[in-house]
Amino acid sequence: MSCDHCSPAAGCAGCGSLSLGAQRGNGLVFALVGQPNSGKSTLFNGLTGSHQHVGNWPGKTVEQKVGEFELSGKKSRVVDLPGAYSLTANSPEEEVTHDFLISGEVDAALVVVDASQLERSLFILADFAACAPQTPCVLVLNLMDIAKQQGKRIDAKKLESRLGVPVVPFVAADAKHYDSLLHAMDRAVSKKTTVDAKSLERALALHDDTVQGAGAAKFAWIDEIVAGAVDSPKKTHALSRFDRVAIGSRWSKPLAIAMILLGFMLAFVPATPIMLLGGGISTLGQIAAAALIDAGAPAVLANLLWGVVANSLCFAVMMTGYVFGINLVFLAYEEWGYMARISYVFDETMARFGLQGKSLMPFLMCFGCTMGGVSGARVIDSWGQRMLTMMMAWAIPCATTWGVVPVLAVTFFGAGAPLVIAAIFVVCLFMMWVVGKIFGPKLAPKDARAGLVMELPPYHKPRMKNVLRGALLKSWSMFRRAFKIVALFTLVIWLLTYTASGNMEDSALYAIGMAIEPFTRIFGMGWETFTAWFCALAIKESAVGVLSAVFAGSTTPNAAIVGAVTGTAAIAPNIGEIIAAHISAPEALAFIFAFTFNMPCAASCSMTVAESHSPKWVAITGVFYICSSLLLGCAAYHVGLLLFA
Repeated sequence: MSCDHCSPAAGCAGCGSLSLGAQRGNGLVFALVGQPNSGKSTLFNGLTGSHQHVGNWPGKTVEQKVGEFELSGKKSRVVDLPGAYSLTANSPEEEVTHDFLISGEVDAALVVVDASQLERSLFILADFAACAPQTPCVLVLNLMDIAKQQGKRIDAKKLESRLGVPVVPFVAADAKHYDSLLHAMDRAVSKKTTVDAKSLERALALHDDTVQGAGAAKFAWIDEIVAGAVDSPKKTHALSRFDRVAIGSRWSKPLAIAMILLGFMLAFVPATPIMLLGGGISTLGQIAAAALIDAGAPAVLANLLWGVVANSLCFAVMMTGYVFGINLVFLAYEEWGYMARISYVFDETMARFGLQGKSLMPFLMCFGCTMGGVSGARVIDSWGQRMLTMMMAWAIPCATTWGVVPVLAVTFFGAGAPLVIAAIFVVCLFMMWVVGKIFGPKLAPKDARAGLVMELPPYHKPRMKNVLRGALLKSWSMFRRAFKIVALFTLVIWLLTYTASGNMEDSALYAIGMAIEPFTRIFGMGWETFTAWFCALAIKESAVGVLSAVFAGSTTPNAAIVGAVTGTAAIAPNIGEIIAAHISAPEALAFIFAFTFNMPCAASCSMTVAESHSPKWVAITGVFYICSSLLLGCAAYHVGLLLFA
C-alpha cells in the first residue's frame, strides 16, 4: 500500500512505489494490456528477464510491475498493467489500467489476447479502442500453439488490414517469437498505428446507449472483425471426460483437494536438493568458524559468522528451495489448465467468507509452509481479497508446528492428545472467522467484492521452460527479501542468547526472561516457554532448540536454535520427558496454543510483504496474531487449571 505522500508526479522512497513520471525516463514506454490468463505475465518476463521492479501504483493497493528491455538498440520500458476483463473502471485494477492508458505516458500498447478463445478475448481490444483511440498498439495473438492444437486457423494479415494495427501470432513461452514482436512494436511506434475505430463507432451507434447495449455493440464489432479471418472446427459444448469429474460431479471437490496435496508432495522432489544445499551452507559456516578460532580470531567473531551469517543464508536457501518447488509444481498445474478448475469448484464455498475460489489453494498449501500459501495467493485478482486470504492463511499451522505440537500433546496428555489436536483445528477455523469479521469489511466489503470471473482454459501440455523461468524469478525475489529479514531477526536473537561460557544464565535473554516472568505468567508461561515462543517469531523450528537448551543444557542457546533448523546440534532425544519434568500440564497447554497461533516465521512475514506490497497491513496482521496467541495461551492455561487441578 502506498503512503499518503505518494502522488502521480513522484514516487515514494518510503513505500517503494513507482511513479508514472519515473517510468518514462529517456526511453519509450509500452503498456501490456490483457485479460487474466492471457499469458501477459509470461510475455512481460520474456521481454524483461530479471530487469524488473515491483511496487504499488501511487495511492493504490494494486501491484505495479515495470521492466526494461532493448528496442532497436535503445533502452525502453514496459508496464505490466493489472489483468482486466474490461476497462470500465469498476474495480481498482480496471481503474489503474484505464487511467494509465489515458495518462499520456504510453507510447504504444501491447494488447494481449488468447488466440485459442479469440472472439471472447477481443473484448479487451474493443474496450481499448474506445478508451484510448489515439494510442498506437500491437495486437498480440498469444497461445497460437494451443489454437493450432484445437484446429483453429487465424489469418493474422486479414485481421491486421481490418484493424489497422500490427497483428502478431505469438507464443510467449517460445523465445523465437520475440523478434517478430519487437519488429511490430517498432513499427507501431514509428508509424503511429492505431485501431481503426470507425467500424466500432458504427456498431455502437446501432445499439441503445446502455451498458447491455454497449456490450452487445462491441461483440457485434468483434464478429465483423473476425468474419472470414478465423476458421474454427465445429464447436461442441460437451465436457471432456476428465472435466465431467473435475468440475461436473460430486467428486470434483475431493479431486481438487487430492490434486493440491499431490502437488504439495511433488514440490519436495525439486525442493529437497536445494534444502540440502542450504544445510551444507551451515556446515561450511561451522567449519569456517572453527578455522577462524584456530587462526587466533576472537570466538565471538567466529560464532557470529556461523550463528548469524551462515545460518541466515542457510535458512533462506532452505525456504527458497521449498518455495521454488511449490511454484514449479503449481505453475505447471496452471499451464496445464487445472488451477482454473480448482478455483471454479470452490468459488461458492469461499464466497461465504468473502473470498474467491482461488483462496482454497493458499489455505491448503499453508499446512506445508506458510510461505508457499502466501505465494499462492498472488493468483487472486482483487487486492483486498488477496490480503484477506493471506491474513487468514496465517492462522493455519504449518508443517513445523505439526512437528512440535503432537510431541508435547502426547507427552503431557497421553490419550487426550487427539482432543488437543482437534481443538487446534477448531481454533484455527475460529481465528479465520475472526479475521474475516474484523478485517473483511475494510479489505473486502460486500459491495466491492470481486466475484470469480474467468475462462476455463483448454487443457494443454505445460511448457516447462516457461514454468521453470517463472519459478526461478519468483524464488529469487523471495530469497532476496527473506535473507534480509531472517538475518535481522537472527542477529537479534543471537545477541540475546550468546554466552561465552555456554551457560544460559549468563545470557541477556535469561536476564530479560527473569525480569518479565511476572508478566509472562499472565499468559500461562514461565520465562523458558515464553523464550521459546519469542524465538519462534523468527524461526518456528527454534522453539524445540530453545527448550532443549534451557531444560536439558545440551548446548548453548544460540547453537540450539541453529541446530533445530539445520540438524547440526544435538537436541535431547527425550526432550518431551525433560520438559514434562520442569513445567505443568496447564503451562504446556498454554505454550501449545500460543506457539501454534503466533505469527509465522520471519521469512513468511517477508513473503507476505512481497506479495501484498503493504508493510502497514502486514504489521497490523502481525500485531493481531501476537496478541491473539498470547490471549489464547492465557485462556488455554486457565482451562488447563480447571482440567488438571
